[in-house]
Amino acid sequence: MQFKLFRQSDIPEKYRSNFIHLYLDIAWFGVLSGTAINFLNVYAARLGASGLQIGLLTAAGAAVNLFLAIPAGHWVSKRRTGKAVFWSSVLLRIGYLFWIPLPWLFDNQTQVWALILLTFLMAIPLTPLSVGFNALFAEAVPERYRARVAGTRNITFAVAYVLSSLLAGFLLDTVSFPQGYQVVFLTGAVGAALSSYHIRQIKPLDEETAPLTPTKADSSSQAGSPPKTSALRLDIWRTPFRAVLLGLFFFHFAQYIITPLYPIAFVRQLGLNDSNIGAGTALYYLSAMLASFQLSRIVHRLGNKRVTAFGAMGMASYPIMLAFAQTVVHYYLLSFLNGVIFALVNGSYANYMLERIPPDDRPPHLAWYTMMLNLAILSSSVLGPLLADGIGLAPALIALGILRFTAGFVLLKWG
Repeated sequence: MQFKLFRQSDIPEKYRSNFIHLYLDIAWFGVLSGTAINFLNVYAARLGASGLQIGLLTAAGAAVNLFLAIPAGHWVSKRRTGKAVFWSSVLLRIGYLFWIPLPWLFDNQTQVWALILLTFLMAIPLTPLSVGFNALFAEAVPERYRARVAGTRNITFAVAYVLSSLLAGFLLDTVSFPQGYQVVFLTGAVGAALSSYHIRQIKPLDEETAPLTPTKADSSSQAGSPPKTSALRLDIWRTPFRAVLLGLFFFHFAQYIITPLYPIAFVRQLGLNDSNIGAGTALYYLSAMLASFQLSRIVHRLGNKRVTAFGAMGMASYPIMLAFAQTVVHYYLLSFLNGVIFALVNGSYANYMLERIPPDDRPPHLAWYTMMLNLAILSSSVLGPLLADGIGLAPALIALGILRFTAGFVLLKWG
């Protein structure tokens, strides 16, 4: 059977370079994710961070993104998308270098707060990167190839993530604490730099829309609308895209409210070591890779909206079953099962959103999406640990799993 992961023979020549760089970008981002990002919360848990502090690692960045999303969308819309995304990625990823010397400089609790501060600062360039990358993807990939490219990126990410997380788990078990984490953070920083290099090589297909073309926001401003109103683009909330924004807000809220509870469950409930966690995340993304081979076919049959909604419902199974898990074998089985569901959601939700955005007005719409995403992250990252403190870890996992299922149903019905 022919392996077709990077097959380009049926793709027009003018698209091939973009597709390859999109695959290599996500491959190196997979290295970053499988090492530094994957083990950040685990490192914080081993330093003695509370559930609230782990939540703040996510919420600090979300707070910045929430307030900067609209200005960032306006900023990106007035520049070449590729250049704006590239320089944002460079400024963001320099921050990973500062994680490395923390054990030499601070005690455990001070390291936790330093990581929260660094995450806060790194969120400033992350905001235009988040807004701009989806717009760059849309400019660089024709609509008929988006499901295929998204699926292949999922597969590429999974391969890189599996290999790097296994390597990171091995390093953390063989190199003494905290030096092992410093090596893992360094590996992630290298992956981040190479990912940014490949982002720089991605070019918009329609060169006429990449430069400083006036968007609807600019046109309304020139027509005499107040500048503040133009920048905020409140008119978007009077379009059908409002339902998409509200549906995705609920989806992300239910997704991220559980995230701070995972490292606590892994370390303190199941007693997993770093090698166990690395192997579990590797299994998660291995199954995601296998499922991604079928993503294009599934999306073709059901559409991006249904795949996203059903995937969101399926994501409810992970926290519910984790609440009853007792051994590392349970953790491995859960990881493999839920990687399949992750692949469906991750490969479809952005395309579902892009289908409902006017092609000539992407940055303002994506800015509002980024704002809603970070509002969901900010509120959920604090509420999840508070709920677990109030009713206990296992009951919280079950309750929040039910919330995830509800979010998927809402997205299917009204999104």
